Amino acid sequence: MRKANRKSFEELVQQNKQEILADPQAIDQIEEKLEERHEQHSAN
Repeated sequence: MRKANRKSFEELVQQNKQEILADPQAIDQIEEKLEERHEQHSAN
């Protein structure tokens, strides 16, 4: 049975964005991952 209160994709994205912006540690982790990926692509 489906839940009556399903969120749209856009609502989920906005909720996730707000949670990340409220968590400085999450922002730091994302930045580190992006830097690692950038370094890997730059090395090739």
